[in-house]
Amino acid sequence: MNADWASQNLQTIRTLMERSALYRRALAPIMLTVGCIGLASALLAYQLEVNEPVPFILWWLVTALISCATALFLVRKQSIAAREPVWSPPARRVVQAAAPPLAAGLFVSLVLLIMISDMSEEPPNMGRIIGMIWLPLGWVILYGCAIHAAGFFLPRGMKIFGWAFILGGCLLFAGGFPKLPPGMYAHGIMGFFFGLLHQAYGIYLYLTEKKETSA
Repeated sequence: MNADWASQNLQTIRTLMERSALYRRALAPIMLTVGCIGLASALLAYQLEVNEPVPFILWWLVTALISCATALFLVRKQSIAAREPVWSPPARRVVQAAAPPLAAGLFVSLVLLIMISDMSEEPPNMGRIIGMIWLPLGWVILYGCAIHAAGFFLPRGMKIFGWAFILGGCLLFAGGFPKLPPGMYAHGIMGFFFGLLHQAYGIYLYLTEKKETSA
């Protein structure tokens, strides 16, 4: 039993190493597309003045759902083109690695959504501090943990990409409360990390993959 388990893990690792170039090629359009969704969502939310905690949380949960659905569509499209199964052993390893931090982020978001809705007797700014300052930074850090965990099965740059989220979120936490309106700050955080950073990494993957192919 242990021999079979070790053999399956070895085969999965070998497959991941052999397909590193393929995953780099597949990740580039996903990162670019998700980055465009994140940046567009941040700009639209700011224009629409989604500046209260409950609408803010709901807005970004829907954005996350749209991003995940879009990424899944792109992965499925690429798998069909390559004539490979979507739910392959390497894909399962990546999902299993990234799932715990993402699930924790969703759980915390739903709990805070309920708590903030019942904060009628609390100081008026407490809900905004929790929902539009602490929570977005928590999302950034947990997402970074998920990306870093998945990076053990993906191109090396994914772990560095994950660290950018983790360190960025922690530094902003250490910086304390910003001197900006909560809506501007919150949407700025989301647009930068989930928009611009994804686009930058997608461009990096595209350029480095193109260079390697030319070489």
